Amino acid sequence: MVGITETVLRDGHQSLIATRMRTRHMLPAAERLDAIGYRSLEVWGGATFDVCLRYLHEDPWERLRQLKKAMPRTPLQMLLRGQNLVGYRHYADDVVRAFVAEAARQGVDIFRVFDALNDPQNMAVALQAVKKAGGRAQATICYTTSPVHTLDSFVELGHRLAEMGADELCVKDMGGFMPPHEGSELVRALVQKVGLPVVVHTHSSSGMSGMTCLAVVEAGAAAIDTALSPFAGGASQPPTEALVGAMRGTAADPHLDLGALAELSDYFRGVLEHYRPLLNLRSLQTDPGILTHQVPGGMLSNLLSQLREQDALGRLAEVIAEVPRVRADLGYPPLVTPTSQIVGVQAVFNVLVGRRYGEITREVRDYVRGLYGTPPGPIDPELRQRVTAEAPAISGRPADLLAPELDRMLTEVRALVPQADVAEALSYALFPAVYRSYRESADRGLTPDVLTSIALGVVGALRAPRPAPAAPPRATSAWSQAGRTHLGTQRGWVDAHHARARR
Repeated sequence: MVGITETVLRDGHQSLIATRMRTRHMLPAAERLDAIGYRSLEVWGGATFDVCLRYLHEDPWERLRQLKKAMPRTPLQMLLRGQNLVGYRHYADDVVRAFVAEAARQGVDIFRVFDALNDPQNMAVALQAVKKAGGRAQATICYTTSPVHTLDSFVELGHRLAEMGADELCVKDMGGFMPPHEGSELVRALVQKVGLPVVVHTHSSSGMSGMTCLAVVEAGAAAIDTALSPFAGGASQPPTEALVGAMRGTAADPHLDLGALAELSDYFRGVLEHYRPLLNLRSLQTDPGILTHQVPGGMLSNLLSQLREQDALGRLAEVIAEVPRVRADLGYPPLVTPTSQIVGVQAVFNVLVGRRYGEITREVRDYVRGLYGTPPGPIDPELRQRVTAEAPAISGRPADLLAPELDRMLTEVRALVPQADVAEALSYALFPAVYRSYRESADRGLTPDVLTSIALGVVGALRAPRPAPAAPPRATSAWSQAGRTHLGTQRGWVDAHHARARR
C-alpha cells in the first residue's frame, strides 16, 4: 500500500493561485481531510509563511494552531528550506533551532527539509533540530539533470542524509520533468542502497507526473504527493482522485474513499472559483518545453513579470535559451527557490544588457563566493575570477559566519509588541519589514480583507462572510451543500460589488 500526501492546503494553492488561500477557506474542509486516511497533509512552509504576513495579513502560527486542532489524527507536514527556513537567506543556527522547535510544538509532525544546492551542510542543523523536537525528518534530494547529477551522485547524497539522521527521503521533482523510467530507477536505488522510505514529490508541468508517480510506486516508493483535482495539474501536483483510482485494486492501493475525495473536491472547486481572479491560466497549462529548458512554472512566471516590467516580453525565447547557459556557468544548481531566481534574473540581465555578465547581480556574486553553499559542479573559471577579484570566496558552511541572532530579535520585537513571545520573534527575524507592516496594520484595526483587496487592486474581490462550519462526520451531502452554499454566497457578494462599481 502506498501513502498519499495531500498538498491542497499548501503546494496546490501555492502553485496555482500564488499561495493566497485563506485559513478560513481551509477550515470547513478540515474534518473531512482528517478523516480520509492520508499519510500526511502538507499545510505549512514554503511560501505560506511569507504570504500570510505580507499579503493575507494572517498570523501563520495561528493558521498552524487552528489546522492542528481541526485535524488531530493526520500528521501535518511542512516544507523547510534548510538553513533558509521559510525565508530567502541563511539564518543563524539559533534561529533555525528555535523555529523548528516552535513549529513542532505548534503542530508540525513531518519536516521536509531541502537545500537548493543539495548541500548537506545546509540541511544539517535543521535535521538535527527536527530529531531533537521529536518530529519526522524527511530529508530531500532535489531532482535535476546535468553532467554532474547522476544516479550514483543522488545515491551518495541519500547516504549522507541518512548518516545525518534522516528518517526518510524525498525525491523533489520541482520542475515536473523526471521521466517515469528515471524516477523508477532512482527510487529503486535509494530504497535498496540507502534503506530508507522514499517519498516522491512532482509537478504536472510537463504532463508526465501521473505516469512518473505510478512508475515510482511500482519501484517501491512509500508515498507520493498529490493534490485534490481543483488544485491539481499544470504547475501543481497530479490529481489525488485520478491516482487513487489508477491504483485501486492493486498491491499499491492506498485504500482511500473516492466518494469522500469527490466531496472534498466539490468543496475546493468552489474555493477555486472564489480565487479565480488570481488564477493564472498559464499555470494550468502543460508545457513539454520544460523537458529541455528545465524552467519550473514559478520561475517562468517571474521571468515573464521581469520582462513585462522592461517592456521586453518579445525576448522571452532568448531568456529561456540563456537560462541553461547561466546554470552551467554556476555549476548546474537545481532550479528551485532561491537558485531559480538567481539564475533567472541573471539570464534576463545577460539578454537585456546585450553582453553576458555585463552586469552581475549581487546574488550571483554571493553565490560564486560560496555564500549559498557548495555548488554541485565547478563554476565557470572566468566568472569566478571576476567575482573573487573584488571579494574573496569563503570556505566551509555559510551559516558558520553568522552570529546568534534570536535574542537580539526578541529584544527588537518586544520594542514593537511588549508581550511578544518566541513565535513573534521568529516571524520578525525571518521578515522584519513585512512583520512591522503586519503589526502596524493590526494596530490600526485594518482587516485582512480590506488590506488584501487594496493590494490586489480589486477592492472587495476577496471579501467574504465567515465560512460555514464543517458538517458532522457522516453528513456527506449536507457537508457538500454547505461548501457550495458558502462559496455561492461569496460569489454573490463579488457580483454585487461589481454591479455597484458599474453604477
